Amino acid sequence: MAASPSTTAPGPEPSVRAPEPVAERHPQPARAKQRRTRNRAGKRPQVALLILAVPAVAFFVVFAYLPMAGLVVAFKDFDVNLGIFGSPWSGLANFRYFFSSGDAPRILVNTLFLNVLFLGATLLAGITLAVMLNEVRHKLFKRTVQSVIFFPYFVSPIVISIILQVLLAGVGGSGGAANDLLKVFSLPEVSWYTEPGPWPWILTIVKVWQLGGYLSIIFLAAITSIPEEVYEAGMMDGASRAQMALRITVPLLRPTAAVLLVLGIGRIFYGDFGTIYAIVGDNGTLFPTTDVIDTYVFRSLRQLGDFGTTAAIGLFQSVVGFVLVVAAVLVQRRYAKETSVL
Repeated sequence: MAASPSTTAPGPEPSVRAPEPVAERHPQPARAKQRRTRNRAGKRPQVALLILAVPAVAFFVVFAYLPMAGLVVAFKDFDVNLGIFGSPWSGLANFRYFFSSGDAPRILVNTLFLNVLFLGATLLAGITLAVMLNEVRHKLFKRTVQSVIFFPYFVSPIVISIILQVLLAGVGGSGGAANDLLKVFSLPEVSWYTEPGPWPWILTIVKVWQLGGYLSIIFLAAITSIPEEVYEAGMMDGASRAQMALRITVPLLRPTAAVLLVLGIGRIFYGDFGTIYAIVGDNGTLFPTTDVIDTYVFRSLRQLGDFGTTAAIGLFQSVVGFVLVVAAVLVQRRYAKETSVL
């Protein structure tokens, strides 16, 4: 009789350890290699950008920062023969001379008043033109209008002066298109170049004509970044095109307007010397309303040769401009943080 095979309980199978991947057994060298590859790839664009920035940095170092050594002239009794660093120190005498003169209040008020007018009027004109052009659907007409309103930005102040001379005084100093228009309405003629009162508004119109188209291009570029979904939501709510322009487009232009406003405030103590001097020149009759710091400094330097006082006025302009920019940014961050430039 054959023996039956013995039945035994199966024991536990021996566990077989799976081989570890090479990358997990040695993770550090692989990760370090990946980091080195990413670092090399990231450094290449940075080096290229640094090389591209070298000319701009060199320009500002040579023409903006190195000349700042000449600011010491504001605190010296400057003598051309002795040079900048050889001239004797005068302390704050140049500043006292300027602020104690009777001209300081007039030119400070004129500079602030004119620049506030220029800044407010040009920003308003730029936003208005941009919103109006954004509603134009005929592409050829839109591009034509953009070119026409942008062209005055390139017109020389001398050409603007000649145009104003023709409009206000006429060829040879008699008549003028403006006086001809006044005659149509039975109004008396105005001797524009001997009446200082209207000139702040005349200069403001010139600045709007000159900068309105330029600023409208900036605002149009900002409008193109507004999502279409916002306007589609307005259409679904039944808003008209005028309502969408006023309640969607204009509020979303606030960040761009805020940046331009801060930049304008930084130069609010700098008059537009080129335009104002080209138009007004040395016409002393118009000085009560048109004489700004820049024209005053130029005239003082040209007629008196007082380098110390003119340098002191220039330093005063720069310091006040810096303080105003810082104040504008802080106010903006306090009340409109979402549109702050910093």
